[in-house]
Amino acid sequence: MATILVVDDHQDIRENVAEILSLAGYEALEAENGKRALEIARQQKPDLVVCDIMMPELDGYGVLHLMRKNPDTEHIPFIFLTAKTERSDFRKGMEMGADDYITKPFEDVELLTAVEIRLKKQQLLQDKLNAAEKQSVTAILQEWQQSGLLQLDMDHYHIAALTKKQPVYREGKYPQYLYFVKSGKVKTYRQNDDGKEYITNLYSAGDYFGYVALIEDHVYDENAEALENSEIIQIPKDIFLQQLLNDIRAARVFIRHIALDVKEKEDRLLQLAYDSLRKRVASGLVAIHDKLHKEQGPDALIELSRDDIAHYVGTATESLIRTLSDFKSEKLIEMQGTRIRILQAEQLRRLLY
Repeated sequence: MATILVVDDHQDIRENVAEILSLAGYEALEAENGKRALEIARQQKPDLVVCDIMMPELDGYGVLHLMRKNPDTEHIPFIFLTAKTERSDFRKGMEMGADDYITKPFEDVELLTAVEIRLKKQQLLQDKLNAAEKQSVTAILQEWQQSGLLQLDMDHYHIAALTKKQPVYREGKYPQYLYFVKSGKVKTYRQNDDGKEYITNLYSAGDYFGYVALIEDHVYDENAEALENSEIIQIPKDIFLQQLLNDIRAARVFIRHIALDVKEKEDRLLQLAYDSLRKRVASGLVAIHDKLHKEQGPDALIELSRDDIAHYVGTATESLIRTLSDFKSEKLIEMQGTRIRILQAEQLRRLLY
């Protein structure tokens, strides 16, 4: 049952609207002024607000403004219920973030239709946001581009043809592009003062990368390098940010994914600190397969050097080779020269728990 907050300083009108909504199956909350409306909105988080404009103490515009400034209430749909019919009044409310207007006097069906439409739209949006949260950043960008939200014409951007081990960008440099892997594979990594390398992420054809520094407007805190001959499309920073910020809700989801990426890296650092070598190698093999070869199916061969796998897992190459030999003898993997095929993915995953 959806909860709707009705705000009006006229008791008869407020109670009449609340009764109509209750009869339609909604739970109606009432507020006699703008200040009381804000208190209820913050405490009970209604699914929708129907609010008069002309009220003492705090008018409807003030209620909307303060709700949009509060992270707990900024997404609640807001419908103005008012006798003001000037075009300038409509424009002011919509520019402030109102979702709809109902003018007094009104028919019961007009009120209920507006409420129903707004609640349905809000539910559809929430469903899309929930689905987006389960997707990778690359999947989100691809979906936005297909839907027209992001209008990135790849044919208009420079394609950098890189050879194996050629850098894409270096730590400490300011970002100029969002990168898209047209073909090949790329790694991002960090190095300590002794030159020891730790691979932070892996990307293959169809992946976007380099977006964290772009959105944070900060220098790169890692290096990016081609793992093999690759084609990288360079999307100018200003174009990407302008397109992304066309939809604040979409930008919010994207930023949330950056937080998830950061959490993934933190989890990997915890694995380095506390997990056994067997667990780290098992986790690394599964992750490498999923990041670089998942689309090729379960029989895909991991074509990554022993050094790179060791840098991803966070161990010495010699230790990695010994662990791979153990996995081979246990028939969890098979090795064809430098290439690795996972034979028992589920058993490898069980080692993680």
